[in-house]
Amino acid sequence: MVVGVVGGGQLARMMIQEAIPLGIEIRLLVTSPDDPAALVGPRFAVGSAQSADDLRRFAESVDVVTFDHEVVHLSALDALERDGHLLRPGAGTFGTVADKVRMRAALGDAGIPTPPAQVVTSAEEVAALVANGGGHVLKLAHGGYDGRGTFFVDTPDQSSRLLGEVRPGTVVLVEPRLDLLAELAVIVVRSPDGSHVVYDPVSTIQIDGQCRRVDAPATQSDDVVDLARGLARRAAEAVDAVGVLAVEMFLTAEGLVVNELAARPHNTGHHTLDAAVTSQFANHLRAVTGLPLGSPDLHSRAVTANLIGVDGSRDPAALLGDGLAVDPAAHIHLYGKAVRHDRKLGHVTVCDDDHDRAVDRAARVVEALGGQEVPR
Repeated sequence: MVVGVVGGGQLARMMIQEAIPLGIEIRLLVTSPDDPAALVGPRFAVGSAQSADDLRRFAESVDVVTFDHEVVHLSALDALERDGHLLRPGAGTFGTVADKVRMRAALGDAGIPTPPAQVVTSAEEVAALVANGGGHVLKLAHGGYDGRGTFFVDTPDQSSRLLGEVRPGTVVLVEPRLDLLAELAVIVVRSPDGSHVVYDPVSTIQIDGQCRRVDAPATQSDDVVDLARGLARRAAEAVDAVGVLAVEMFLTAEGLVVNELAARPHNTGHHTLDAAVTSQFANHLRAVTGLPLGSPDLHSRAVTANLIGVDGSRDPAALLGDGLAVDPAAHIHLYGKAVRHDRKLGHVTVCDDDHDRAVDRAARVVEALGGQEVPR
């Protein structure tokens, strides 16, 4: 089968490297020949994931379509599926997960707890909610990722200024700012027949909604970890996922709640490239092509630190020798992106059963590569 990946970012790039040993052919729909995956992928079409015509032409050139981002023409996916094109995840799953309102409704119908939220469409409504006091989080229902589309506000004036930057009628979720004990994530991979594997839950360290560090496995109690596994499995069933479903959760004093879903490989599973028997990318490809799934077991504890850009810093590719010299056993993954502030340029994974030592090792490599400081 020829697997068509909509998007040319780092997720598609890492899918390509895992497709090679499986003999799976990848074709990309990219916005530019300079996209990270296009730089290493021999077959790609240039077009827009927001164009129904581009998506149709692309679907006609491959056997199955999958995705590396959610910013896709959703009604066009419905039309492609009705016309017999194979999408994995399916259009219904993808549309539910890409819309935070639909996603939260699907989780609620399955009895899965989520953060309390109200859906609004105007700055006036947001201001009224924020005026009741306490910190709030505003989340755009569509298109947000890596902290983008998520805003932390404390006053009505702040919310009005933020919403003044988005077009009228934009759907926004307004949530009270929760007192978080920890953040966790679980990668589930599900096949078309419903069989699935669940990776060990991980702990994540976020700054302004952007993942900075992943600790695998999670450092919480066995009870919390078991509950996280169960919620992730139920979420995958609730949205009828095929391929990777990343399930991000908050741990509060009242327990775990599911915050976000992503129907694609995810930053919180990057450690699996180097620390698991089968990576999330290989298992995603196995699932979308109907192949048996591989073992998700870890062969080592690991820490993954994201390499986040700083304005004016050098290209980390030019500093690669420095990074490798700091820790020859660290796994460095560069994405081929131009340096920009707060942009994910790569990640570093260290496999080490001593957690504190792994954090320190990963942080020193990221520093040598010119990235932002890793939280410790």
